[in-house]
Amino acid sequence: MFTGIVEEVGRVAALSPVRLTVAAAMVMPGLKLGDSVAVNGACLTVVFRDQGSFAVDLAPETLRRTSLGQLQTGQAVNLERALAVGDRLGGHIVQGHVDGYGRIASRRPEGDCIILRVTCPRRLMRYIVEKGFIAVDGMSLTVVKKGPSSFTISVIPYTLANTNLHEKLAGARVNLEVDILAKYVESLISR
Repeated sequence: MFTGIVEEVGRVAALSPVRLTVAAAMVMPGLKLGDSVAVNGACLTVVFRDQGSFAVDLAPETLRRTSLGQLQTGQAVNLERALAVGDRLGGHIVQGHVDGYGRIASRRPEGDCIILRVTCPRRLMRYIVEKGFIAVDGMSLTVVKKGPSSFTISVIPYTLANTNLHEKLAGARVNLEVDILAKYVESLISR
């Protein structure tokens, strides 16, 4: 389980069809083989580590569901280690189970913030509510406005500077994870 609070922006060191290697510093202390780490919001298992990088295997389902297969060497990725018991839950409950991906449709300034409009698969739109949570590339963000096939988020300067969003332009793919509580409520009501 994660919180959607990005700890570090790492860089893709290598990418093959089955493995992703990420150069990192802040998340490395205590990271060991078998640990879960969220990379752009996708929960992955550490299968290799050295002093300044770690590697994770990429399953076919991960490549189908996420934007990870589109990464390039040197590209920025958001990193978060799994939540430890007793840690603060600064964002919201994020499982790292990406529901699908969207695209940044537009970026516009508003005061010192940036408003991003993100397209979203229609099947996920029912879980999105204004002022509700959404994880975008692993970042816990608040929905500002919901449209028929997109939503907007307001990104504060700190988040822009300390995540991969500063490199994401209109057209970029982003991983999306809707609020798990909404999915559970829907499941319970449908019974």
